[in-house]
Amino acid sequence: MKIHFYLAHPAHFHLFKNVIYELKSRSHNVSITIKSKDVLPDLLAEENLPYINIAPTVRKDSKLGIIKSLISRSLNHYKICKNIKPDLFISSSAEFAPISKLLHIPYINIFEDDLVLFKNYSNFFGRFVDHMICPSSCNNGKLNKKTIQYSGCQELAYLSPKYFNPDYKKVENIFDKDRQNFLIRFAKLTAWHDSGVTGLTKDITLKIIKMLELKGRVFITSEKEIDSELEKYRISIKPSDMHHVLYFSDMYIGDSQTMTAEAAVLGTPAIRFNDFVRKLGYLEELEFKYDLTYGFKTEEPEKMIAKISELLAIDNLKDMWAIKRERMLNESIDLSTFIAWFLEKYPKSFKILSSDHDYINNFKRK
Repeated sequence: MKIHFYLAHPAHFHLFKNVIYELKSRSHNVSITIKSKDVLPDLLAEENLPYINIAPTVRKDSKLGIIKSLISRSLNHYKICKNIKPDLFISSSAEFAPISKLLHIPYINIFEDDLVLFKNYSNFFGRFVDHMICPSSCNNGKLNKKTIQYSGCQELAYLSPKYFNPDYKKVENIFDKDRQNFLIRFAKLTAWHDSGVTGLTKDITLKIIKMLELKGRVFITSEKEIDSELEKYRISIKPSDMHHVLYFSDMYIGDSQTMTAEAAVLGTPAIRFNDFVRKLGYLEELEFKYDLTYGFKTEEPEKMIAKISELLAIDNLKDMWAIKRERMLNESIDLSTFIAWFLEKYPKSFKILSSDHDYINNFKRK
């Protein structure tokens, strides 16, 4: 088969990389397009995966900039995919969907955000998507009939023990093994779905740092420019080493959805502070079903600081989280293996799942 992937974010690379390797090992022809986003080109280069960059220039963050970039990417995609002529389109970005209809190629959208939150987006792009694969915690409203749901979250496609082996050598030149090490993350929050969303501020972060430094060392990673008072905490690491940093951190605090979920599934206590709190099903499940993460709205800074203080007082915190993580892993499917099977057997795979809803349990962790 010819299977084409579009990656619009570093998280998409991680989500699909094991699927891509699996399909390639079975002699399928895989092609990849990307847009420039944070460290995405670097991640592909490190893995020696060939790709075409349809948006090498980073777009402006204005609404006009977003629209212009979308139109440009769509035109480039149409030209490239008309030439490649793939059998399937795969992406986590629904912007690809209209192109698939123009070229009469099935499109599978794999994502984790509840589409009921983004009605204008889903009303336009959703009609073009053939099928969606998302966590059972995800609510897609009227598009649920197109949705295949699974137990778990998409970060497990690359961070389950089957695929991720933590290596302390990756962080030994950064972390202090004799003290606790804490990671703070700033997301850019300028995507189309981030309109009106805010997160950590300088003043709140400085309060947090003051607390954390009583117990250990603080490190910052950021998608955006940060204040000079915070700059001294910033770490420079290889993009591919970030998950090792997350795993060996004693606590994660940030306003990034994806990195919060990554920390949680790795067994690192995670604190999230932004305006998406209480809205996204997969993070609510990680919080209220598995107690691996805690979310606080931007009007709740004191509650967040109280929770951080509470966690800092627990001596065996990481050991407690390891037990919670094991329960979550045992109740989740092997997502990469499932996606590879679904794509390789498509459209028969969709018919199998439609007639036997329990079939997906065959992909649960052994």
